[in-house]
Amino acid sequence: MNNLFELINMSGFFFLTPQMLIMWGIAAVLFYLAIAKQFEPLLLLPIGFGILLANLPLTGLMEHGDGLIWRFYHYGIQWEVIPPIIFLGVGAMTDFGPVLSNPKLLFLGAGAQVGVYITFLSAYMFGFDLSEAAVIGIIGGADGPTTIYLGAKMAPELLGSAAVAAYSYMAMVPIVQPPVMKLFTTKNERTIRMKTQHKAGKLEKILFPFLASLVIILLIPPAAPLMAMFMLGNIFRESKVVERLNQASQNELMNIATIFLGLPVGATMNAETFLKPEVIFIFALGLIAFMISTASGVLLAKFMNLFLRQGNKINPLVGGAGVSAVPMSARVVQTMGIKEDKKNYLLMHAMGPNVAGVIGTVMAAGIFLSLI
Repeated sequence: MNNLFELINMSGFFFLTPQMLIMWGIAAVLFYLAIAKQFEPLLLLPIGFGILLANLPLTGLMEHGDGLIWRFYHYGIQWEVIPPIIFLGVGAMTDFGPVLSNPKLLFLGAGAQVGVYITFLSAYMFGFDLSEAAVIGIIGGADGPTTIYLGAKMAPELLGSAAVAAYSYMAMVPIVQPPVMKLFTTKNERTIRMKTQHKAGKLEKILFPFLASLVIILLIPPAAPLMAMFMLGNIFRESKVVERLNQASQNELMNIATIFLGLPVGATMNAETFLKPEVIFIFALGLIAFMISTASGVLLAKFMNLFLRQGNKINPLVGGAGVSAVPMSARVVQTMGIKEDKKNYLLMHAMGPNVAGVIGTVMAAGIFLSLI
């Protein structure tokens, strides 16, 4: 009987806290969003389960040195393995044709990063240190892997909350972006029909990832791990000679990396580190960053139109796709364009700044790593 009581006393039920139960509720919300609403299910589902596991007492799953999920986190994320693999898959799925067909759209991807820097300064003014402010600011790019990569290097204590915020805003693109884009555009601007300058050829598509790698990595060396893998994946795609590697990067490797990214990220969100007032600021500032990035992309497109001749003007909605939420932002632009003009197809135009936004966010992360 004594052994039975000792076994019962050693169970996790006696070590549960109200804070842990609150985290269970947060995990349940992510499960609901992933399963019922299908908001970024590939990431929110493993992140939610990681949160649940991190708030089960006595498991030792995140115990330093020995825990199973701690090993996923340490060797996969802290050692900078998993996020670059994700970028390899993203690169293999990316078509730079829209950018190459209309190169000026690259500027929209850069312009949409304004929100990152404004929010960085705002977070610093709110009392976060420079490293934490950089991680909060990068959320505005709506690029989950980059947020995780930067968070693991600069502010590991914010990693879980920053990652959830980034992926949540990616999932909420159809809700958050349309009001912002509509606020800063007129009906006439939203009905502008864009022309494709020229169709990008095979040689252009093959040369671009090589040249982009050289220029960007030489300019911002700390961006090399993400940018190199991103461009390598794109070389797999455009070379047309390594289809097995291309398909593996897009599918099997990407899916495996996603599991081992989401689970340990969620497991960093235990009750002690997550249930703090600072987390609310992170979510609020991240949302502000995302909205400012959307608005700055739209406003930059309007500014560029001042110098473009009639017939070559940019639909300002396309500027809102300059954030890194690929391809959700481009789809939102397409939907908004169709509502204004049923024959106005903006999807391929919007994909230009959308993929340029991925490059812009990685460069922003590299700048933070260089300067801080």
